[in-house]
Amino acid sequence: MTAQVTVGLDGSDESLAAARWAAGEAALREVPLRLVHVEEWPNTPEIPVAHARALYERAETLLREGAERARKEHPELEVATERARGRAADELVAAADEADLLVLGSRGLGGVLGFVGGSVSLAVVGTARRPVVLVRAERPDPVSSVRGIVVGVDLRHPCEPLLAFAFEEAARRHAPLRFLSTWTAPASYGYAAVVDPGIGEELGAGVRVGLEGLLSPWRTRYPGTSVTAKAVVGSAAPQMAEASREAELVVVGRRARRLPVGPHVGHVTQAVIHHSPAPVAVVPLG
Repeated sequence: MTAQVTVGLDGSDESLAAARWAAGEAALREVPLRLVHVEEWPNTPEIPVAHARALYERAETLLREGAERARKEHPELEVATERARGRAADELVAAADEADLLVLGSRGLGGVLGFVGGSVSLAVVGTARRPVVLVRAERPDPVSSVRGIVVGVDLRHPCEPLLAFAFEEAARRHAPLRFLSTWTAPASYGYAAVVDPGIGEELGAGVRVGLEGLLSPWRTRYPGTSVTAKAVVGSAAPQMAEASREAELVVVGRRARRLPVGPHVGHVTQAVIHHSPAPVAVVPLG
């Protein structure tokens, strides 16, 4: 792995927004920025030489202009460009695994554009061993850090990589962290939880205690970072989607699970990707 931020560039508004976000992130991390353009192969049909030349020149122009924009906005930034040929998902997963961070453009609800359309986006997010950030074109400009970073935590599973990413990102941006964990009464409680509100309060208190215990050592490691934690009743997907509306970055985790039909991305992560107006960082949990 190389200390760098990599962004997939295909010319769409979403990928241009991703490139701008990635340049800012690389500058914050003080690492190089790598712009990658992928030409689909072998799925690309046979095309005339003249058209192939036009595609080559378009890709070169795209990468050159992307690099120029990044250098203009961040004069100290080291920028490299690369053209790749192959299956888009494979090339982007390889690019992700070679970097600290991969950034891609996202349309949000309705899918992810360019290289990462449809099943390809799920393959990249669901397979990469390093964090992947999806950026919407609707919010290309940096948001004031007063909005902070929203992090979804599932106390039922280990999440050290998620916490490490979130705290490091907050420290770089001098941004406050807001942790959110949700809970629902087990089905075995039946109507008891409805009849006796005290049961729900007890369950919620247990989640809050667990969340605070999880965050306690990280607060000690990052004493200068503002941290708030909230446990709310309800489904995680809509709660995270709503919280993302007031965030500059949303961070969610992804457990390593492969199904017979391919990599799996949980429904909460998919909901956040589709509905969050803010960039979404998906962190593999092992």
